[in-house]
Amino acid sequence: MLSFFRSYFPYQYISLLAILLLIRLPLLLHPMPLLIPELNWLLVGEQMGQGNLLYRDIWDSVSPLSGLVYWGLNTLFGRSLMALHGAATLVSVFQIVYFNYLTNNRDVYSDRTFWPGLIYALFLHLSFDCLTLSPVLMSTSFLLLAFGTLAKQMERRGATDEVFEVGFYIGVAALFYLPSALFIIWAALSLLLYTGATFRQHSLSLFGFLFPIAVTVLFYYLNDGLDDFNRNLLSSVFRVRQYSLSDFQSLLAALFIPLGLGVLGFLSLFNSTSRYVNFQQRIQQIMMLWFGTAVLTIILMPFLAPMVFLSFVPPMAYFAVYYFENVRKAWLAEAGFSIAFGLMLLLFYQGALGLIPGAELGRLGSLQVKKAALPTDIKNRHILIIGEDISAYYQNYPATPYLNWDLAKYDLKNLDNYEAVINVFDHFRQDPPDYIIDYENVVEKLFQRAPALAARYEKTGASGVYKRK
Repeated sequence: MLSFFRSYFPYQYISLLAILLLIRLPLLLHPMPLLIPELNWLLVGEQMGQGNLLYRDIWDSVSPLSGLVYWGLNTLFGRSLMALHGAATLVSVFQIVYFNYLTNNRDVYSDRTFWPGLIYALFLHLSFDCLTLSPVLMSTSFLLLAFGTLAKQMERRGATDEVFEVGFYIGVAALFYLPSALFIIWAALSLLLYTGATFRQHSLSLFGFLFPIAVTVLFYYLNDGLDDFNRNLLSSVFRVRQYSLSDFQSLLAALFIPLGLGVLGFLSLFNSTSRYVNFQQRIQQIMMLWFGTAVLTIILMPFLAPMVFLSFVPPMAYFAVYYFENVRKAWLAEAGFSIAFGLMLLLFYQGALGLIPGAELGRLGSLQVKKAALPTDIKNRHILIIGEDISAYYQNYPATPYLNWDLAKYDLKNLDNYEAVINVFDHFRQDPPDYIIDYENVVEKLFQRAPALAARYEKTGASGVYKRK
């Protein structure tokens, strides 16, 4: 496969896209497990489509531009998992084509080939959860655009006012996935160390970063949602941790080959007989800075799963190309890539389709939506789930703003505070749930603090389930 993609002809883009579609085609023909984050994003889009404002009327920590995309998809396709996967494929196509075009157009490597696009396409399939339209996937597209502008600056003797674009792209990336805001450090260091950027140009880059964020803050200020924006998004990134994932084996298995090839590629630079021009050396260094910044985002991740490591794909793919370039015997490079290709796809399909009976590796069982043990009549109803497991929303609709349990704790776990009780009562009055599913045993205390609510609900035969009279 490497020998086929070594030639540099425009028609090879078609071959790249064909490989992408062939990898994903079996999953389009077979139903995939619905993941809790996907259900959460679908619910956010659905709620926004009903006129609710994210953070003020929907307590969730998804970043604003991601919420806007989910709202748009819901408007067009409803609560559709296929829409998430289809849109994710389009974003993936853009990233693969752009990464391959950029590395060749800027002569990032010694030779022009389609290897960068091929390896990038493979690394996008860390796990089956990477097929969905995650905030990280959308954010990475704008980080790649920022990298493209940085590469353009590296080719020149001095930086230009285009550095504004670098900051702007990173600002937009942060509005898709808030931890991506750390990449402004990557951009600042790259401009400082490898270009002749002046203080004015550094200021332009920072202004570009702050501009889209300031516009978003202004929007929420004008819509009386600034405090909610601060609590549910800005502050939550340091505290909110959703969907506890204990399947670290699947995560490590998904990252093992891409990370291993990336490290081997980086180490091969020290033993390579090839000589790299100053521009190529600078690109190598800013890609190392990218990887280091991506590592910093781990502490801000809302949960741990392969999909939130997609921002690692560009530097891993970049250095992996060097590994295959520096293997002296072509057949060894071909064999090594074939083995990596086969093992990654085996884990990918094992996770999605369960090829090996009884094996849980790659299945991400703790992130899958499971059938809720509820009475059969709780379908297509407006409900409130108090707890992390939102699976019951799959056949129902959320009521009240308390979508994210970690954020709902501000009120529902603080019922000794009079203001919190008033907030809960107001939310119940404005959007009363037909059923309350209480996994955290807070309803009894709530009813004690707000007898008017207790008068409206009665306990059912199911444990922790309350029905509106």
